[in-house]
Amino acid sequence: MFENAFNKIDNALRAEAGTASELDYVEQTSWVLFLKYLDDLEADRADLATLEGKDYNRIIDGRHRWGVWAAPKKDGAFDHNAAKTGDDLIRFVNNDLFPYLAGFREEAAGPDTIEYKIGEIFTELTNRFRSGYILRDVLEIVDELRFNTQAEKHELSDLYEQRIKRMGNAGRNGGEYYTPRPLIRAMIRVIDPKIGETIYDGAVGSAGFLCEAYTYMNRDDLTAQQFETLQRRTFYGQEKKSLAYIIGIMNMVLHGIAAPNIAHTNSLNEDVRDIQEKDRHDIVLANPPFGGGERREVQQNFPIRSGETAYLFLQHFMRKLKAGGRAAIVIKNTFLSNTDNASVSLRKELLTTCNLHTILDMPGGTFQGAGVKTVVLFFEKGAPTRRIWYYQLDPGRSLGKTNALNDDDMAEFVALQKKFAKGPKSWVLDIKDVDEETFDLSVRNPNAPEAEALRSPEEIIDDILARDAETAEILERIRGML
Repeated sequence: MFENAFNKIDNALRAEAGTASELDYVEQTSWVLFLKYLDDLEADRADLATLEGKDYNRIIDGRHRWGVWAAPKKDGAFDHNAAKTGDDLIRFVNNDLFPYLAGFREEAAGPDTIEYKIGEIFTELTNRFRSGYILRDVLEIVDELRFNTQAEKHELSDLYEQRIKRMGNAGRNGGEYYTPRPLIRAMIRVIDPKIGETIYDGAVGSAGFLCEAYTYMNRDDLTAQQFETLQRRTFYGQEKKSLAYIIGIMNMVLHGIAAPNIAHTNSLNEDVRDIQEKDRHDIVLANPPFGGGERREVQQNFPIRSGETAYLFLQHFMRKLKAGGRAAIVIKNTFLSNTDNASVSLRKELLTTCNLHTILDMPGGTFQGAGVKTVVLFFEKGAPTRRIWYYQLDPGRSLGKTNALNDDDMAEFVALQKKFAKGPKSWVLDIKDVDEETFDLSVRNPNAPEAEALRSPEEIIDDILARDAETAEILERIRGML
């Protein structure tokens, strides 16, 4: 049901002049889906209140309710006479609906409420539909969707994830929104979060880490109190960019987290020296953006200043961890060996203040279109590093769009990591063997076969001349046969 509906929506958006890429498709699909999902959620809450003999006041009511403007019904059937379309529909959405929903941010009781999230989303969002007729088609397609059962919600969240993945392969830096889910799931299995612990991602993107952590922790045997803790007091994040913030909120809602604790802010604007204990978390899971280049005033928030955004995020994450807290962070593999002052200083701080117990070396092609190799740093805060266990992932094939990373590729790493087992792809580096001046942590597999020694320039020249002489001789023989 959902797959067919999404395909119809994509076809409609391709005909819409205001949407030009996969990023636009996901953005515009998101706000329509969100309002339909919210309407179904409110209908469920109203029914439950009725059964309990209570009143329920809808968050969205009157002419802004889905069943009034988007999908009016008469005798249970769609009422085309009452439905806005064309320019009337676009004017209502732009001049009435969006401003009304954006106003929720000012009226909400607090930032952890669904009302506040509604206000945040529609403050940042722009309706890109220019044709009210195409928007009408999309609304009618979405109105047919139902989010009543867990199976339906699971199917929808999976399809939404697929759209995010496609967007990650699109232009306009789409890759920053998507981290391969098999890698995320492996990181989470190693960290093994427990109910009662808080999980933080300061570069939340599409909220893949938080959604997968929720799926990992949401067991059938949870008590009502544990489920409430999981819903409201477990997952925290921050996101700078408007589109990523909207997609992250939507992704978490579709995964079952009713009021996500995601703030729309730049994590790097916070001076890490001002972070207090109440601001810290038990677990950090993240894939911060690479490259970038933050302004000087932002760099001043960090003791180790750098133009590399990922280095600033790493300092932020180290200080957002509680003592004894655990982290798994994706970063460019050049972090392990760069010789500039910031790289060396940051490696030294990581090794002396945290137990960097595991480095996972990822193959090229893990991140579609990114063009960089990455590693994952696993560390615990509060004790210095003594030994580092390395694992060099080799799926036995070249990774790409049609041959992506999968869960089976990660299985051996997860199994061996539990005991830091040595093998052809894994080894241990004792901190005593690390150069105290450079703190170089480069991936050097001692089990790999030695590369064939490079030939000298003289040998190469002699070989070329020998081949040229042989070629000349063959040509002369051919000439004699003519």
